[in-house]
Amino acid sequence: MSLAEASEARKARLAALRDRKAGLDDGSIIKTRNFDPDSRTVRKRNPLEATEDTVEKNVEGLAEKIITEDELRRAQELDIFNIAPKRPNWDLKRDMDKKLAKLERKTQEAIHALIRQRLAAQKGESDDLVGAMNAQEQQNASEALSDEEV
Repeated sequence: MSLAEASEARKARLAALRDRKAGLDDGSIIKTRNFDPDSRTVRKRNPLEATEDTVEKNVEGLAEKIITEDELRRAQELDIFNIAPKRPNWDLKRDMDKKLAKLERKTQEAIHALIRQRLAAQKGESDDLVGAMNAQEQQNASEALSDEEV
């Protein structure tokens, strides 16, 4: 756009503005937002008379409605049986299984060792002190029985 064309466009806009202010605009509708042509007075805006459809009007009671529905749902769902787990000690059992496996193995080893000692004590071939003492007591008891029989 050249300089001359820009100045001509500006002159046309200024002339249209001048005509509009003077009321010489032909064929245009007068907009009376704040002026009442019948009573020739200024209109006062009434906030209760808002005719526009706005988002605020659409969501006016929505927040309260959602809050009340949520409170009702919480009141219904708050049941102790629903909160408590069905197996309350599952995590304790899970954590203790590893430790119990070690203890079970050691317990079985101890049981086998005791059985071996008893069998050895009965045969009189014990390596440990307790087994030897038990074997000695059994031998003494058997000698005492044999002496009494004679």
